[in-house]
Amino acid sequence: MYYEVFVRSFADSNGDGIGDLNGLTDKLDYLDRLGVDGLWLMPIQPSPSYHGYDVTDYYGINPDYGTMDDFKRLIAEAHKRDIRILMDLVVNHTSVEHPWFVDSAAGKDSPYRDWYTWVDDAESATPADSATSNPAWHAALNGHYLGVFWEGMPDLNFDNPKVRQEMIAIGQYWLKEGVDGFRLDAAKHIYGDFNATVGSKPIQAKNKAWWQEFRQGLNAVKPDAYLVGEVYDNTAIVAPYLDNAFNSAFNFDLAESLISSASSESASGIGFTLSRIHEFFSKTSGGKFADAPFLSNHDQNRVMSALGNNVDHAKIAASMLLTMPGNPFIYYGEELGMSGVKPDERIREPFPWTRNAGSPEETAWESSTYRDPEVSVEAQESAPDSLLNHYRKLISWRAQEKALREGTIGSYDTDSSFVTSYTRVSGDEQVLVLHNMTKDPQSLTLEATKSQPTVFAKIAHSNNSEAKLDGRKLELPPYSTVILKP
Repeated sequence: MYYEVFVRSFADSNGDGIGDLNGLTDKLDYLDRLGVDGLWLMPIQPSPSYHGYDVTDYYGINPDYGTMDDFKRLIAEAHKRDIRILMDLVVNHTSVEHPWFVDSAAGKDSPYRDWYTWVDDAESATPADSATSNPAWHAALNGHYLGVFWEGMPDLNFDNPKVRQEMIAIGQYWLKEGVDGFRLDAAKHIYGDFNATVGSKPIQAKNKAWWQEFRQGLNAVKPDAYLVGEVYDNTAIVAPYLDNAFNSAFNFDLAESLISSASSESASGIGFTLSRIHEFFSKTSGGKFADAPFLSNHDQNRVMSALGNNVDHAKIAASMLLTMPGNPFIYYGEELGMSGVKPDERIREPFPWTRNAGSPEETAWESSTYRDPEVSVEAQESAPDSLLNHYRKLISWRAQEKALREGTIGSYDTDSSFVTSYTRVSGDEQVLVLHNMTKDPQSLTLEATKSQPTVFAKIAHSNNSEAKLDGRKLELPPYSTVILKP
């Protein structure tokens, strides 16, 4: 289970109001107790922007966050707790302040000119329809440059072998420093710059070839480096990235499905759907694929806001997420029920350690619009029914059950439109997961059939002591989750 953390918002160690690497290191015991296996750090390299997605030095550490020695200490302390470190690596574009771009923009004779894409006349550039719906071309003193996300983020030109070599060297450098892998930002936009061509086969083939080249370069240093890619698209587009390139791709469709199902209190047929998708991905990847399920991230409204601040719905969404196959990702503060609706700063607010703002470790770089005393570690730490302890419980089940951690998913039909159910199977270990999606108790009779021959005879885990299995009859209290074993 991975935890996405915005270092700027998480924990402050030196009183300047900005979260930093030492603050994160100081809080590793909190994350260890939660049950975290790995951290995804949003960008920590130097950048003029608060979010860091426009990098000025790929080999450096943002001075707001600390030093290289601080980062090495974080890695060492995380590894002592068996927590892996993933860096956010933004290779599609740099900052306009990156020395490469400054040199490139100086004129056509610059040795870095073709590290970016330039045209003399943006009006006649074809195509011109940016794949992100933002303007594609931006004026500079000596021409117009391509930047599909924003004028402050000029796109690198991956047709230039020097760019590809440098990005591989950057990845290798961080692996040698002890990083365990990368989250790869905007992965389909390396060559997919224009709406007219982003989904085309030639562009997809170029993207795949680049990421395979990147993977091969990393394998020379650390063959078990974990790569998870951001490819927000349909299954057919995502699949090629899993062929000797990424280990995982974030499952955006699943996130929408889980939140929709929790919000509407209706059963989800996710077992059947996922089993089909995973078969396809497994075939594409030669069996190496691991899913990356999540509920929300730094680009989306927070889960609690998406669910109308309904804690029961947040718990059932978490119960589904944390019993999914693969490597679930949670976004910092999700385990407390932090709220937040775009613009982006509002979904990246300071992490609430104490009931009231102002504690030394709490960051203050941005004021908290959604601050609630009960949505804090202090308030929820010792409350047995808190969302935080719900997350801890579900994550601990996952740690105990190999079938939940490593197993495949399969459909299981209960004939109920209010209970989401699926099997998880790893070798000879098998569990049946059932979620009562509603505020009402549900009664089920679990009949063995030709298609479902296994008899699940005992409750292995339940988040409600009133759940009962009597023979084949199962009683599920409101919003409860149970794990059954044969």
